[in-house]
Amino acid sequence: MRAMVLFETKNPLTESELPSPAPKPGALLVRVGACAVCRTDLHVVDGDLPHPKLPLIPGHQIVGRVVDRGGNAQRYKIGDRVGIPWLGWTCGICGFCQSGNENLCDSALFTGYTRDGGYAEFTVADERFCVAIPDAYDDVAATPLLCAGMIGFRSLTKTSDALRLGIFGFGAAALLITQVAVYQGRQVYVFTRSKENREFAKSLGVFWVGDSEDSPDEKLDAAIVFAPSGAVVPVALRAVRKGGIVVCGGIHMTDIPQFSYDLLWGERTLCSVANLTRRNAEDFISLASKVPVRTFFQTFPLGDANKALELFRNGHIRGSAVLMIP
Repeated sequence: MRAMVLFETKNPLTESELPSPAPKPGALLVRVGACAVCRTDLHVVDGDLPHPKLPLIPGHQIVGRVVDRGGNAQRYKIGDRVGIPWLGWTCGICGFCQSGNENLCDSALFTGYTRDGGYAEFTVADERFCVAIPDAYDDVAATPLLCAGMIGFRSLTKTSDALRLGIFGFGAAALLITQVAVYQGRQVYVFTRSKENREFAKSLGVFWVGDSEDSPDEKLDAAIVFAPSGAVVPVALRAVRKGGIVVCGGIHMTDIPQFSYDLLWGERTLCSVANLTRRNAEDFISLASKVPVRTFFQTFPLGDANKALELFRNGHIRGSAVLMIP
């Protein structure tokens, strides 16, 4: 099979011919139709996330069809269309897994990071961690839902029923979850330096748009920081009311600078979002088709994965870059 392989971090991917993987018990062999490029892929390739499996096939926003099943795999049939997200496996027996917090499992394996992903013609996945893809989405359109959407959804759930919701940074996750928040009747305040993104946010029906340093007339009930810059966190804390919450929605962020205690005082909460659970995945996929959440993307052939990564790295992709595997 053809695959784009990372042999060493901080280096381009190499187009390679590899044997097709075989599904182990409980796993599926999936012919990949499309795989979106995520900022987390950049963090893996650039060496920001430690100890990736090497050599590695990146990619964790995968949509494809089941072509073979390992022993005891019964959840999906041959020919079924499935999505394969970031969380690829958990132990199921640790305290985190037993308490509904499998996203924190210390033994977890992650698609496109500690196990091979979807920048390839075929991939294997534990069937328990796959999700069915609604017919409302074709392969390409569905891919951004599998990380940008799901992580954004988990971030949104952390804000509970906050009415005045701030979104800092307007990349792939933000533009998807903004649609959900508007659908839920929230007042969404978008903070972004890009004039183009401010206009884009307005088209989605948000309540207010401005620069990251602007101050709306009212304090926010909650804010989600999707920007990978730690410097944005004190700005977001300054924007929320007493008792409000700031959620850091990225897997990697630059260091948060020192800030005065008064920004946190007043029972403000600062928390991160780590990975996602299978429940998050199922809930979001179900909700996405009801909203319906519209995805935005630019497509590339598999062999242009390095080009897609570079354009994404430099902010030249609106929404998601998606690799198409015929």
